[in-house]
Amino acid sequence: MSRPVIVVVAAGPGVSGSVARRFAREGYDVALLGVDEEQLLTLAGELEGLGVAVGHAVADITDVAATSAAIRRFGEHTERIDVLHFNPSAFREKDPLELSVPELLEDVALGVGGLLTAVQAARPFMSAGGRVTATGSLAADKPWHRAASLGVQKAGLRNLVRSLDAALKEDGIRAVSVTVRGTLGQDERFTPDRVGEAIWDAAHQDEADWRTEVPYPV
Repeated sequence: MSRPVIVVVAAGPGVSGSVARRFAREGYDVALLGVDEEQLLTLAGELEGLGVAVGHAVADITDVAATSAAIRRFGEHTERIDVLHFNPSAFREKDPLELSVPELLEDVALGVGGLLTAVQAARPFMSAGGRVTATGSLAADKPWHRAASLGVQKAGLRNLVRSLDAALKEDGIRAVSVTVRGTLGQDERFTPDRVGEAIWDAAHQDEADWRTEVPYPV
């Protein structure tokens, strides 16, 4: 396969869909992984309309075996993965006095552990110039106490991205998280398409000045 390939983890109608469309417009073939097949099929149809090849798989991101197998199938089919975009997080409206340890661990397994699973599965198909991108959040720095697990997820995600970048950079693969410093829909800056554009830019930043975290808006 000659065209570059992006794998979008937790694909759906929001930011992840905008990321998929942004890369597709640049000629990337797209592999979609998510839990809602109807949403995946809708997005796949939109992407095919842009003239790229699209594959999709339904999997629970917290299911390590299923997620790993799906990403390996994508890589074996395309023979390359150039960008892995990680989008999921769990929103659970419970404060720290209500949140149980099992609930916290369940949410972290999705919002942080899923990235570990995805990168480990994708790594054999990535080469120099490959990129790992992740949708971060201001919750990492300013958590809302009524959704305590979200702040833990986003802080952990950012930390893991930094570790992944350090582990991968000698092979020419870089990792970056984009910290969305606001709420989607609050104004014209915070549309999924604007955030998708920021993720595109972060993936294509100058490697000589690489940042593992990019705030949006700057």
